[in-house]
Amino acid sequence: MTTAILAIDQGTTNSKAVLVSTDGAILARGASPVGIEHPQPGWVEQSPQRLWESVQEAIAACLAAGPAVNILGIAISNQRESVTVWDAETGKPLGPVVSWQCRRSAPACADLIAAGHAPRVQALTGLPIDPMFPGPKMKWLLDRVPGERPVRLGTIDAWLIHCFTDGAVHACDAANAARSQLYDLNRREWSDELCALFGVEKAALPEVRDSASRFGVTRNVPGLADGIPIASAIGDSHAALFGHGAFNPGDGKVTFGTGSSIMTTLPRFIAPEQGITTTIAWSIGGKPTYAFEGNILVSAASLPWMAEMLGLPDVQALTELAATAEPGGPGFVPAFVGLGAPYWHSDARALFCGITFNTSRAQMARAVTDSIAFQVHDVFKAMSAQSPTPLGRLHADGGPSRNTFLMQCVADTLGHAVIQCDAPEASALGAAYLAGLSLGVWPDLAAIAALPRTANAIAPRASDATRRLAVWKDAICRSTLTGPSTMSE
Repeated sequence: MTTAILAIDQGTTNSKAVLVSTDGAILARGASPVGIEHPQPGWVEQSPQRLWESVQEAIAACLAAGPAVNILGIAISNQRESVTVWDAETGKPLGPVVSWQCRRSAPACADLIAAGHAPRVQALTGLPIDPMFPGPKMKWLLDRVPGERPVRLGTIDAWLIHCFTDGAVHACDAANAARSQLYDLNRREWSDELCALFGVEKAALPEVRDSASRFGVTRNVPGLADGIPIASAIGDSHAALFGHGAFNPGDGKVTFGTGSSIMTTLPRFIAPEQGITTTIAWSIGGKPTYAFEGNILVSAASLPWMAEMLGLPDVQALTELAATAEPGGPGFVPAFVGLGAPYWHSDARALFCGITFNTSRAQMARAVTDSIAFQVHDVFKAMSAQSPTPLGRLHADGGPSRNTFLMQCVADTLGHAVIQCDAPEASALGAAYLAGLSLGVWPDLAAIAALPRTANAIAPRASDATRRLAVWKDAICRSTLTGPSTMSE
């Protein structure tokens, strides 16, 4: 019987399950939607129970689609910065999953910034104070737990590990902990100082382990035998970086999805100075690998929105229209929920600017596709200014990365080749590779780097990217209400 690793990729809109053989090949896939709720403007949440059900449905679909296999272990990659709370004794959810997209903690973040805490928080965690990150959201959840009872708080990997082990284990990996705003990156432990600042009970937090680690074994999971080891856990963006084999300093990746995560591997811990964050990319054998990261809040999510606005059938039709645009045209900023890296401006608003009677539908479409490339450009500009190593191999993953026109726009804007990866399951693969290390399937990083990968390098071409960037920078300044652009290239 074939042996394989069952990798779970629990995302914002879907849960996926992928069977990965011991030679790195994908044997089968399954997916199930999760569902998102918006109870108030700017609030984004999900049901913890529905999230777990979607994982079970994805597993069932995957196993039904593939060959009979002996599952060596389970790997988890998960949407990051989303958090939830549950009863420590019964395991029942005590609140929603508060999404990484949610802005409900904006007032609390503003108070902390006004009180002067931002520099200290960034020095300890590598993260700015922003509603994206979990600290204030955990406090919001704790404040609404009914009655006095022992609770467990956690990122989505911790919730899934709890579910897979039937409540036996409360743990998360170091990469997810690093995105919580409660984890001291230098000491590599939960910080008493940060827990006190954000009002979070340290005792409710999970044990932090290596990304490649034995997190427990399955128990009472429908469709799975008891005793299968959970052999890895890691945030989805970190998992994609690992899956690409971006192990050398300067190597990076862009994950295109609802938002975008841009990461480059670092030779050591470097505190970020402006616009970007430092994070633990993964931890193996007690040793962390660090990375710069820039989080774009709205990226490819603007494409179906614009396609519908223009009466087009799908995103492919939108990018085909954009490719026909004449030079000139408006600027567009997709600040539907504020701006993330490198601006971190929660009050920014989405806008078009520079529209005239001569503006065409194609130019409107191009402005939206350009906004994706320009946000990537701005993050890499901030990274390059602070990195000790130049940008190396740049991988692109996520569904939109398969759109060659969009990836050509990114390459042209950066003036750097983009490696278009034929691996929409990059996060699942990265988690599977980490599980394989934990289980002894692959002996080291060199063996993982040597696994076959299909990719297409898109070289930059001569373009009018400089002129388009000038329009973009003016649009950014208008979006953030800072007046006419004075930003330099």
